[in-house]
Amino acid sequence: MSVLLGRGMAGAHITLIFTVEDQTEDPIEQGSLGAGFSLHDGIEAIARGIEGDFGLQVRFLDCDGDESLYREVLETLAFELPSTKNYAWEIAIRMALPTSQGFGMSAAGAVAAAAAFLRAMGEPHEESMRRSFFLAHRIERKRSSGLGDVTALSAGGVERRIRAGAPFSGELLDRGPGRADGWTEHTPVLLAWRKKSGKHTSIYINDPKWKQSISDAGNAQMASLSQGDWKSSRWNELIIGAEKFAEESGLLTDSERTGIIDIAKKSIDEISASDRLTPLLCMLGESVVIVPSNLDYDGSDFEKLNALLNEAGLNSKISRIGSLF
Repeated sequence: MSVLLGRGMAGAHITLIFTVEDQTEDPIEQGSLGAGFSLHDGIEAIARGIEGDFGLQVRFLDCDGDESLYREVLETLAFELPSTKNYAWEIAIRMALPTSQGFGMSAAGAVAAAAAFLRAMGEPHEESMRRSFFLAHRIERKRSSGLGDVTALSAGGVERRIRAGAPFSGELLDRGPGRADGWTEHTPVLLAWRKKSGKHTSIYINDPKWKQSISDAGNAQMASLSQGDWKSSRWNELIIGAEKFAEESGLLTDSERTGIIDIAKKSIDEISASDRLTPLLCMLGESVVIVPSNLDYDGSDFEKLNALLNEAGLNSKISRIGSLF
């Protein structure tokens, strides 16, 4: 009896600035413009297939998740690759961060799971990764769980999305329409979030008033961020743009986000680090990412900050900016 094994991994993603681009009916062309960065930590998926009746068993390892996401990944893949239906599948999921907190975990989960299934089926590495991004983008749009996270992950590192849509499409998976640029320095960052889950992304991106205010604020910042070379010298421009976007979009004052920013700022002040660390909202959770102004920062303040944030009732984790795809 044939047994297949495959492994996929994808980092989480922090959206700092975005627009809502869903005017077209084609999900491949939907997405967002914006900027943010991927993380080293995210989701690992291990898929196992045994010849038999088609189906899926999902196991979450030391975490909670949404089984329906992984079932949808497999069902979508089976439509593209019918031989997938010759196997009974199980998939084990390990998550380094929570869902529904602005860390792009549904996108990361869809990419990692699709890659695990495709590698188990023996698909070549480059093709399996492109198809994973293609499938994940479609699933994100179908579920209204994300806009540009998948396209951002296809670039990696500190990214800007300058054209909306899926990162790969077409018969050969050799074109967008989505386009993103990335660079990385693997700089340490500190994540902090409330213990309760945030609002589902669809509450914002499917609401006409929110779409308008978010897109207006996002376009205002991307007008300059989309121009010129995208490189590490623009890090502080991104930080300033992210702060302006959070305020001008109205997201800063929604869902008690001002409170979590205030907790982070107070903790940073307590260790006298306000000159070198800035808290930014993670879109669209009840969470912040604390970033350094200097990309050579060694993370030396983060252990103290961790303790202070935990005392204030937040969960937190040290990570770092992810690699390029």
